[in-house]
Amino acid sequence: MPAHTVRIAHVTHAARTRILLAAFTLVSGAAQLAHAASAAPAAPKSGGTLLAIVQPEPVTLTGAVNTAQPTSLISTNVYDGLLSYDSALKPHGELAERWEVSKDGLAITFHLRRGVKWHDGKPFTSADVKWSVENVWKTLHPRNKAILVNLTQVDTPDELTAVFRFTKPSLALLSTVNSWGAPVLPKHIYEGADILNNPNNNKPIGTGAFVFKEWSRGSHITLERNPEYWDKGKPYLDKIIFKVVPDAGARAAQLENGEGQYAVFSPVPPKEAQRLAASGKAKVETAGYQWSSPVMYLDFNLDNKYLKDARVRRAIAYATNLDGLNKVVWYGYGKPAVSIVPSTLTQFFDGGVPRYGYDTRKAEALLDEAGFKRGADGVRFTLSNDYLPYGDDYRRTAEYLKQSWKRIGIELNIRSQDTAAFTKRVYGDRDFDTSISYNASFPDPQIGLTRMYWSGWIGKNVPWTNASGYNNKEVDEIIEQAQGAATQAERVTLFKRFQQITQTDLPTLPLLELHFFTVHSPRLHGIDVRGDQSQGSLKNAWLE
Repeated sequence: MPAHTVRIAHVTHAARTRILLAAFTLVSGAAQLAHAASAAPAAPKSGGTLLAIVQPEPVTLTGAVNTAQPTSLISTNVYDGLLSYDSALKPHGELAERWEVSKDGLAITFHLRRGVKWHDGKPFTSADVKWSVENVWKTLHPRNKAILVNLTQVDTPDELTAVFRFTKPSLALLSTVNSWGAPVLPKHIYEGADILNNPNNNKPIGTGAFVFKEWSRGSHITLERNPEYWDKGKPYLDKIIFKVVPDAGARAAQLENGEGQYAVFSPVPPKEAQRLAASGKAKVETAGYQWSSPVMYLDFNLDNKYLKDARVRRAIAYATNLDGLNKVVWYGYGKPAVSIVPSTLTQFFDGGVPRYGYDTRKAEALLDEAGFKRGADGVRFTLSNDYLPYGDDYRRTAEYLKQSWKRIGIELNIRSQDTAAFTKRVYGDRDFDTSISYNASFPDPQIGLTRMYWSGWIGKNVPWTNASGYNNKEVDEIIEQAQGAATQAERVTLFKRFQQITQTDLPTLPLLELHFFTVHSPRLHGIDVRGDQSQGSLKNAWLE
């Protein structure tokens, strides 16, 4: 609101002056009060139902057994983690009120919150943390399995203390124990049962701000306010209905007319996002993704007779115009990647890695050198591409690559499927030539990126691990050394060497540092305070 100004002409009559000055005081005071009222943040209001959008439909609702983004959107509202992270990625207490690391780095002690209950009324204790760590985080969870490789045990000297003990320091752990990175499961529900096939994976019981109500397959998932939540006064919302909306045009229409009020991870094409923001009917935010720092990449199947030659992989890199991809397909909601470690991870990022600027002549020369000449029809060979089925942007990325590679004589056949079929084909059967996907980097490469290169994950059917089949003894050793390095400086050195090797071998081609965005109603507030909000609880959200 612009400041109010009242100008008074010079007069000689004292009475007139006093009257005008009194009027000025009243007007100015009222204006200042109005300005202060408009500038002050509105107080959160309780009540209301939030209409959110999830796409694609999750395959399960428990993030401890599935790390896919659609699962996280639901799971993080039902389950809590030990910590959460603000916009500067500083940790804050959730299930753990405080924590400390021993001087030698071999023990991390979490002091748990008193009075927390599971949604079925049972008390939350350190036994739940110990069971979750030893039976899920360390054995099933694809990120935490690597982070906790040096964990020997979790001691529980009392019901509110959990002590993690390591043979070597594990400095990355404190960056990943939020409700998505490491949700705590109820021991009394899961102990002695098949964890992966437990029916409670699809009707979860957590400690979080919202309680699972129903899952109508193909339609919606409903969560209701937890009246016993430990964070008193929260959540503000009475209910969240996550609607499954497969069509991007329908998502845009619902976000525009208010039938959808919240959707994360770029739910509409970037061009539509720009239109919605300009209309004033929705807001577009890029905040809330700091914790994930996502990178989109192209995996090469190194068992393919063409792609096993590094010259072919480098040729494809030279033929891929990343600036064009960012502008044409992603409308600038990204940044051309230099390395698999994004520039947002400033202490780890190495800008001096081998680079492959757009140069089709270099690409053609490398392919000729590798012995793959153009045929009479101009084609050297044909590859397939399987893209992540998370929306049209990934399909359009595949189409962009198809046109780019055609210029150097490589034909690309694009295949589509649902998420379950995609993950099995790429990470289980490895029945693909190239694939497009993305990984969240998180604040430390050990959490989100090294699993793409460690040979121990090949063919394990664990999504977003080593799809390429890359097997490099030195890289394996670097990854293992970084897991137990005693100092951050040592880890930085190791990860920079890791980038030099992987950007030379190029089993995976980094494409873009993605700038995901959230589209939400102007009436929705309280979703911009956390660096992990896009994968975090909506307990602070409220509707005006």
